[in-house]
Amino acid sequence: MGKKQIQPWKVLQSEYLFKEPWFTVRRDKVELPNGSLIPSYYVLEYPAWVCVIGITREGKLLMERQYRHGLGRVGYELCAGVVEDSDSSYLEAARRELWEETGYGKGHWETYMVFSVNPGTHTNLTYCFLATDLERIGEPHQEATEDIAVELLEPEEVKKLLMENQIMQAMHVAALWKYFYEKTKADEDRAGKSGISEKFCDR
Repeated sequence: MGKKQIQPWKVLQSEYLFKEPWFTVRRDKVELPNGSLIPSYYVLEYPAWVCVIGITREGKLLMERQYRHGLGRVGYELCAGVVEDSDSSYLEAARRELWEETGYGKGHWETYMVFSVNPGTHTNLTYCFLATDLERIGEPHQEATEDIAVELLEPEEVKKLLMENQIMQAMHVAALWKYFYEKTKADEDRAGKSGISEKFCDR
């Protein structure tokens, strides 16, 4: 049996209710493939976001601690931000955000994950990068609206924060758990290969 074909909705009418730099709301009237109508479906339009799993040359993770007004609490997060019109690429945006917020840079960068905070309501994607061998290249240049404490944590400390729900930003949680899973798997594979090699050499 083949996969069920899922068809997109048909937009019958669309209007903007709010159109601000950080808050754009669109209301669509949509028709589903089965003919059902949803007269008011609300969509949030945002620019693309970036976040960075930053690891220093010494193997410590760059974490940020700041207040988030939505939850009304202080918590740990990865470095993250909005892709500006002046950024030539998502990578450039991620490098800029890391330097501005933490003062770290250089190192080796790779695209790590791409995800949506909520595909049901948000139009944008978040581009996550893994940056290793980072070094301090200057002082942070945080904006007047930012009050960020930068902390260098051991991997086990970050795992503990995850287990204790001290990192509440879902996208950052997903990226960090993927990183720790892949790191653990790589360490196990290396240990396994090393064990086989040593056993063979002992014969």
